[in-house]
Amino acid sequence: MTFSTNGSPNGSPTRSPDRKTSELDARILAALRHRVGKTERAAKPHDWYNAAVLALRDDIIDRWFASTSAAHEAGAKRVYYLSLEFLIGRLLRDALSNLGASREMAAALEQHGLDLAALEELEPDAALGNGGLGRLAACFMESLASLDIPAFGYGIRYINGMFRQRIDEGWQVELPETWLAHGNPWEFERRESAYRIGFGGEVTSNDGVIRWVPGETIEATAFDTPVVGWQGKRVNTLRLWNANALDPIALDAFNAGDHAGALAAQVRADTLVRVLYPADSTPAGQELRLRQEFFFSSASIQDIVRRHVQYYGDVRSLPDKAAIQLNDTHPSVAVAELMRLLMDDHHLTFAESWDITRRTIAYTNHTLLPEALESWPLPLFERMLPRHMQIVYAINAHVLREARKAGLDDAAIAAISLIDEHGERRVRMANLAFVGAHSVNGVAALHTDLMKQTVFADLHKLYPARINNKTNGVTPRRWLHQANPRLTGLVREAIGDGFIADAEQLSTLAAMAGDAALGERVDEVKRANKVDLANHLRELTGIRLDPDALFDVQIKRIHEYKRQLLNLIETVALYDQIRSHPERDWVPRVKIFGGKAAPTYHNAKLIIKLANDIARRINSDPSVGEVLKVVFVPNYNVSLAEKIIPAADLSEQISTAGMEASGTGNMKFAFNGALTIGTLDGANIEIMERVGRDNIVIFGLTAEEVALKRAGGYNPADVIEGSRELAQAVHSIASGVFSPDDPGRYQGLMDALMHSDWFMVAADFDAYAAAQREVDARWCDRAAWRKSAIMNIAQVGWFSSDRTIGEYARDIWGVK
Repeated sequence: MTFSTNGSPNGSPTRSPDRKTSELDARILAALRHRVGKTERAAKPHDWYNAAVLALRDDIIDRWFASTSAAHEAGAKRVYYLSLEFLIGRLLRDALSNLGASREMAAALEQHGLDLAALEELEPDAALGNGGLGRLAACFMESLASLDIPAFGYGIRYINGMFRQRIDEGWQVELPETWLAHGNPWEFERRESAYRIGFGGEVTSNDGVIRWVPGETIEATAFDTPVVGWQGKRVNTLRLWNANALDPIALDAFNAGDHAGALAAQVRADTLVRVLYPADSTPAGQELRLRQEFFFSSASIQDIVRRHVQYYGDVRSLPDKAAIQLNDTHPSVAVAELMRLLMDDHHLTFAESWDITRRTIAYTNHTLLPEALESWPLPLFERMLPRHMQIVYAINAHVLREARKAGLDDAAIAAISLIDEHGERRVRMANLAFVGAHSVNGVAALHTDLMKQTVFADLHKLYPARINNKTNGVTPRRWLHQANPRLTGLVREAIGDGFIADAEQLSTLAAMAGDAALGERVDEVKRANKVDLANHLRELTGIRLDPDALFDVQIKRIHEYKRQLLNLIETVALYDQIRSHPERDWVPRVKIFGGKAAPTYHNAKLIIKLANDIARRINSDPSVGEVLKVVFVPNYNVSLAEKIIPAADLSEQISTAGMEASGTGNMKFAFNGALTIGTLDGANIEIMERVGRDNIVIFGLTAEEVALKRAGGYNPADVIEGSRELAQAVHSIASGVFSPDDPGRYQGLMDALMHSDWFMVAADFDAYAAAQREVDARWCDRAAWRKSAIMNIAQVGWFSSDRTIGEYARDIWGVK
C-alpha cells in the first residue's frame, strides 16, 4: 500500500471546478465593489477578506432560510442551547470546508494574486469564550447542524470578551481583545428581535395579579450568525445579545454640560457586553456577573417563548416544541425567568408553570469545584431580581416539601435547599438548575458518578432518575479535517472518505496500525506539522525548536487543579538530571505551554511567570543544548490550538484525579495521533478504555485515593523530602534559582506544596516522573510509537460531538 501526505480534505465538486470558480470569482468581485465599496486596485487585504466572506455568505443565507422554513413547516421541535461562552474560532475556513468550497475559493482568489490561507489568517478569533466550555458549545452547534437538528445557540455578543494575553518579562498582561475592530461580516443585526430586561424595582399585586416594576430597564438586541453543518445540509443560528440603554443619551444633562453623565445609562448597559467573566472579587464585580447572566438568560427565554406563541399559540405546548439546555450554572436563572413569564405574563398557576418549566429545561454540569457552582448573596439577588427571589422561595418551598415527604433528614434538606443558610445567606444556582430541569447530565463517566456522590448527593437521593451521563465530544471536521489536512489526506487514502461524516469509521485504521509504510507516513505528516509549528513559534517567540524532538504539550486554562505546576517541577528535575548526567542518551524534548490565568487568580499568574522564568534559564543554558527547550505560547486561542495540536507528540492531561469534569483537549490530541500522559480523571478513563492501556501513559492517584489521602492526614513535606529529585526541584525554585531578580518570588508557592498540597502535586510527582521516563523509552521504539499513534487516531472516533449530540437528542431532548 502506498500513502501520500498531501491529500486534500475537501469533497469532490459536483460541477466543473472551472465553472464554480468563475461563478464564485464574479460574486467576490461584485461583493468587493457593491458591498465593501472598493475597486480591485484600491482593495486592501481586509477588503478582499470581507468580499470573500460576503460572497460565500450569500450561499449560506439561502441554505439558512431553507433550513428555517423546513423546520417551521414540519413543526419540528427546536433545541435552544444557552451558554455564556461560544469559543467559535475563525469561521471562514470552517464554512468553506463544510460546504466543500475550499478549492474554488482558493482558485478564485489566486486569480487576483491572493492566497486563501493568508486571508484566513486575517480573521480574528471571536472573543466569545475562554476554554473547554466555550469550545464544547461551538462543537455542539456544528454537530447540531451536521445532524440536521433545528437549533439556536444563545449567548452574549462580547465587545472585548476574554482578554488578549501579552507576556511582559514573563508576566501575564491583560489587554482588551478588539476582535470587532474591522467589523464582523458573519453577523446580522436583528433589531426587530429586541427585548426589555429589567433590574431592581418592586413587585406589586393588584387583585391577585402580580406585576414586577423594574427600577432599571435595558434593551437586548439580537445579532445572528449562521452555523453551517457538514455539507451544508442545515444552517442553524447562533444568536448573541447586545445591550443598549432605552435612552442612550440624556439630552438635558448633556446640554447642561454634564457630557459624561449624559451617557451614563448607555455606559451601564455597555458594561454588560464588554468583558467575559469580569472579576467578581468585589461587590460591584459580583453584581455585574449576575446582571450579565440574567441579561442573556432573560432575553433568550423571552425570545423562545415569543417564537413558540407566535407559531403554536398555546404556551402550554412549549415542552413539546422546545428543548432548553443550560450549559453549566451561568444561565440557571433561566428557570426562574421562565416561571415568571408563564405565571405573570401568561397567567398560569405555579403548578402548571413548574410542570412546563421542568419538562422544557435540562442542565449540564461541568464542574465539581465548589467555587464554580455559582451562588449569589441573597441580598444582592433580591435587590437585583425581586420577583425572581419570590419565585425561588416558592420553588424552594415546593422542593423541600417533596424532600420531607420522601423522608430525607434535616442535613439532606439543608443541602438540597436553594438557599444556603450557613453564614452569609446565598442563592445556590446549581441547585436551582438541578430542581428546575428534567435531566441533569455530567460530561464523563467518572464525573457523573462523582456528581451523585458529592455535590448533588442529596438531590440525587430525592430525584434518583434525573442524573445521566453524556461524555463530551469534539467535532472531527474542525479538529482533524480542517486542523490537520495532511493527516486527513493520508487517512482518506487509507480508508476512504466516510470518516469525515462518521468519525467512528476511523476504527478501520486499527487493523493497519502495524503497517510499517503507514506508520512512516504518519511520522512524515507529524514532522511536517512540527516544522510548521516550529516556524510559527520562532516568529512568535524567537525560540528555535528542533522538529525531531518530542513535542510535549500542555495547553489549557491555567488552574492549580490542571497542574501545570507538576509539569514545571518535573521539567526542573529533568533539567537538573540532564546537567548532572550529560553522558546519558537523553530524548530531546520541547515543552510547550499555553493558557490564560484569570486576572485575579494570583497563583495561576505566578505559574505563568514561573514557566517563563524556567524557559529563560533552560533555553539559554548551553549545557543542555537542544536536548530540552521550554516555550510558553502567549495568547493561546482556538487558532493557535489548530496549529499546535496537529504537531503534538505527547498530550499532557494531568489534572488531580476527580477534579476535571471531562476535558476535550485530550480528545483533540488523540484524533491527531498524540499519545496521552494523564491521570485517571475525566474522559481520560474512557479514552484509555477505547485506545487500550498500551497506547496511553497513565500515572498517579485515583479520585478515590485522592479523597482518602486528603482525609487521612497527608503530610506533603515528608513526601517532598523523601524524593531526591522532587526535593531538589522544589528547593531550587523556592530559593530563587529561576528568579535571581526576586529570590523569594516562588517561596509562597512552594510553601503551599510543603504544607498543604491540596492538588496532590507532590503526592503524584514520582509517579509522573517515572511515567515521563516511560515516554522516553516508548519514543525510542519508533515502530511501537507509530503503532500507538495510529491506534489513538483509529479508536477515538467515538469522541465525536456528533455521537454526544445524538445521545442528547435521543435521551434528553426527544428530537430526531
